[in-house]
Amino acid sequence: MTRIGYARVSSASQSLDGQRLALEAAGCTVIRAEKVSGGSRLGRDELQTVLEFIREGDELVVQRIDRLGRRITDVLTIVDELRSKKASLRVLEPALTTSDHVTGQIMVTALGMAAELERTFLLERQREGIERRRSADKSLPIEQRSYRGRRRVVSPAAVLSLREKGMGVTAIAQRLGISRMTVYRCLDSPPRRPDQILLSRASSL
Repeated sequence: MTRIGYARVSSASQSLDGQRLALEAAGCTVIRAEKVSGGSRLGRDELQTVLEFIREGDELVVQRIDRLGRRITDVLTIVDELRSKKASLRVLEPALTTSDHVTGQIMVTALGMAAELERTFLLERQREGIERRRSADKSLPIEQRSYRGRRRVVSPAAVLSLREKGMGVTAIAQRLGISRMTVYRCLDSPPRRPDQILLSRASSL
């Protein structure tokens, strides 16, 4: 029997070292690892490689069930694929194996549901945090907001039209919801420092 370890983290900034050490301690002679979201099986090339080449009697080992997937349907599909090849899954925390088909299946299902529920709560907290920040941002100028949304596309003609009506740069920016620098770009006239303005006025006298 060959024990094949699989380690996964969701982002490039996270470390795989802890999972690797746990899998090595569990006797894994081969360890495949990747940095990719567990919300889907798409793009998880290392996991796919393991499932394609695992053989009868082999054991796929993960530190926790959520390393295998964040969706219960994905986890159960993987377990079924392993079973079809007469291989099994071993989870280290908490300890369980699907070699005991009945107990193992029940435990995997329960842990998979817990992992999916945890992910749902995490996404909900993220959404709530974003909404709170957006609400707080509304009192700030648009260029200082954390969540500005899609950059607004404004026709230079609209800027020129307001300018011809006597509106200042700041007023135009507020009216169109753009930055002052964007207004200057549309007018093809970069902002000047106060001393430059004074010199310009003096030269015109």
